Amino acid sequence: MRMAVTLADVARLAGVSPATVSRVINDSVKKVAPELRERVLAAVAQLHYVPNAHAQNVARPRKSAVGVIVHDVSDPYFAEITRGLQRQAAAHDRLLVICNSYREPERELAYVALLRAQQVHALILAGSGYHDDEFTARLNGELNAYQQGGGRVAVIGRHELVGSAVLPANEAGAYELGCRVLALGHRRVGVIAGPRTLTTTTDRLTGIRRAAAETKVALEHVVYADFTRDGGAAAAAELLAAAPGLTAILALNDSMAVGTLATLRERGISVPGQISVTGFDDMPIARDMTPTLTTVRLPLVGMGERAMALALGDDAVPASEPAPAELIWRESCAAPA
Repeated sequence: MRMAVTLADVARLAGVSPATVSRVINDSVKKVAPELRERVLAAVAQLHYVPNAHAQNVARPRKSAVGVIVHDVSDPYFAEITRGLQRQAAAHDRLLVICNSYREPERELAYVALLRAQQVHALILAGSGYHDDEFTARLNGELNAYQQGGGRVAVIGRHELVGSAVLPANEAGAYELGCRVLALGHRRVGVIAGPRTLTTTTDRLTGIRRAAAETKVALEHVVYADFTRDGGAAAAAELLAAAPGLTAILALNDSMAVGTLATLRERGISVPGQISVTGFDDMPIARDMTPTLTTVRLPLVGMGERAMALALGDDAVPASEPAPAELIWRESCAAPA
C-alpha cells in the first residue's frame, strides 16, 4: 500500500523547512520568498500532496466556511433561500455548513455554539425570529461573543438579534393581498396562520388584520398551524367545520395553501368557484397548481444572496436591507359567487 505523502516529504523535496511549506499551502500572512514558494509548489505537484483540511482550518487566520442555520432545508421556502446562499458562497469560494433547527430554539442555540467552536468565518440565521425574550437574550449572548472574536452575523427575517439583516416585506405584502381580496367583495374570510411563536406569522397576520380593519371586515376565523402542507390541510378542515360559509381562505405560506387546496378538492369544493384560496412566498410549485395559486412573491433566492453578501462584507456597522413583496394574481382567487 502506498504511504500518504506528508508535509515533511514536501519539505525535504523542496529543501525548505516544514514551517515554510505550511505557510505556502495555508496562504499565511507571513510572506515566503517567491523562489521558495515556487520550489514548494513544484514539490506539491510532483508528490501529489493533498493538504490536511483539519490542519489548514487550525492554521488559517480566516476560515473558509460559513455556518447557516435554517428551520428546515426541505421546506421550499428555505430551499430557495439556500440556493441564493450557495450561489453567493460559490462566487467567493466559501463552503456552507447547513444546520436544520426544525423551529426548535434550543437546537438553534446549540448549533450557534457548535459553529462558533468550529470557528466559521460567518454565521447566517435564515429562519424567522421567535417571540421568546429569554431565548433571544441567550442567543444574543452567543452571537455577541462570536462577533467580538471577529465573526460576522447576518439574519433573514425580523429578529431582535445583533448583526446585519435582510428584512422581507411580510406585513406589507400581506396587507396588499388582504386589500385586494376584500376589494373583490369577500366578507367571510378564514386565515391559516403559521406558528404563533414566529415573528413571520405575526407580521403576515398583522398585514391581513390591517386590511380587514380598514375595510371594516371582522376577521373572526384564524387557525394557527405548522408552515407545512399537512398543517394547511388540517387547518382548512378545521375552518370548514367552524365556518361552513367561508368564501375565501388566506394561507400565510404556499405550503399551507397547497394543503388547503387538497382538502377542498377531497370535499368536492371548487376553487375559486365556491372558495378562493391564496398563499404567500410564490414557491415554484405555485404556478403549476390547478388552479394556479394567487400568492405574494418574495425574492427568496435574492434574499439568500444578499444575506451572504452582508455576512462576507467588511462593513464595520451592521446593515439592514429590505426585500420587497409583490402580489402575484393567478386563478385561485376571484370574486365570491
